[in-house]
Amino acid sequence: MENEAVDQEQDATGRRRLRRRVLVASVAGCAVLGGALALLPSGPGPARPPAPAPGARALTAVTSGVPAALPDLAVLIERRERQVRAHPRDAVSWAVLGGAYVEQGRRTAQPAYYAKAEKALRASLEARSRNADALSGMAALANARRDFGAALTWAEAALKADPKQWTAYPQLIDAHTGLGHDKAAGRALDRLLKLRSGPAVQAWAAAVYRDRGQHEDAAAALSDAAAGAAAPAERAAYLERAGQLAFERGDLDEALRHFRQAVRLDPDQRAALAGQGRALAALGRTTEALTAYRAALARQPSPEYALELGELYESMGLGQAARVQYDLLRERAARAAAAGVDEELVLGRFEADHGDAESAVRRLRAEWRRQPGIAVADALGWALHRAGEDEEALTFARRATDRAKGGAVRSALYSCHLGMIERELGREGPARRHLQEALRISPRFSPTLVPRAEEALRELGEPSMEDVPDFEEWSAGE
Repeated sequence: MENEAVDQEQDATGRRRLRRRVLVASVAGCAVLGGALALLPSGPGPARPPAPAPGARALTAVTSGVPAALPDLAVLIERRERQVRAHPRDAVSWAVLGGAYVEQGRRTAQPAYYAKAEKALRASLEARSRNADALSGMAALANARRDFGAALTWAEAALKADPKQWTAYPQLIDAHTGLGHDKAAGRALDRLLKLRSGPAVQAWAAAVYRDRGQHEDAAAALSDAAAGAAAPAERAAYLERAGQLAFERGDLDEALRHFRQAVRLDPDQRAALAGQGRALAALGRTTEALTAYRAALARQPSPEYALELGELYESMGLGQAARVQYDLLRERAARAAAAGVDEELVLGRFEADHGDAESAVRRLRAEWRRQPGIAVADALGWALHRAGEDEEALTFARRATDRAKGGAVRSALYSCHLGMIERELGREGPARRHLQEALRISPRFSPTLVPRAEEALRELGEPSMEDVPDFEEWSAGE
């Protein structure tokens, strides 16, 4: 009997263990099933695919003409370098590698990447001559180097090889803009819009709208582009452009908000760091502005950022600190020129205000002959003014602000330059009007020019009836 009782107790214990195992298994199964169900969409439609790997993200970005994150680019470059070492006649991989190098050089202001890009893209063309991807990449490289004539040639060749190569159209737009072909840039945008839609196209449309003076349309297009961007780095790039646009129209708080959001999304968004410096300086938050500029320059040693930081130091009365930045500007511009990058515009602007005005005129005359864009017209006009040649300066300053000749950009800088030249020539009415316009567009657009414009307006005083221009003079001034 005792043995029988023991056997019964053991059987009961075994049954209890079995029930516990069944229960545990059931709970685990429910958890797995629940987890699987949680991954399924709650409503109709396909499940969201997993996020692509870094190299795949960069590949999508580079081949689609959109900004890519620097770490992703590094992964893509490393993989494609391995691929072309193993398969040196792989035209597609060479083209992708060249495009990635262009983007890396543009994002880091390291011109050595451009030489690598050219080598890779030419290797792609050697492997397959009628190669729209490599031709479009060469156009992007030329634009990055500010060689707009070459960019136009390469972009047209890409479209001849493949009329549906939509990524060639943004390069065509950039090239036409740099050459002062505003109507051709608009036609290129129209063709792009027929071929493609999406955030990248909206961002390119915004650039054309901005050049036409349509700031509201440009802002709306950039807002849509940022909202539809697929990756943080892409969205950050569009927010940075929105910040630039807000700064140009004098909305400093909105500009700063866009720049900061861009940096939060992509800490490698160096242009947005510099944008923060620009906006903070205009808001009078000088210490924060200096910190932002220094961070941007440490990561992206752009001559333009060095000029902006130098001018900020100069406005603070820190001449020695400004000269350090100007020396850095010259050094970086020389290094870029050695790698085939055209920095004549920023060098001309620098020399006109802080160096040798005659040298600025020589540089910018040559630049105007090569690529007569609106930015060059404004810079050359100002350099001529600084060199004492105001009659000729007026011709170029008017061109930069003449809507009929492509000068539709609402730029406080351009209006200020025009007003200061007119004042020197004794044209007080137009000078007052254009200086007031500059400060109305953006009251704090420059730490060095704004005080001079305000002083000029005080000296001009209130207008009199003698200042009212006749219709012919007003038309010429506009």
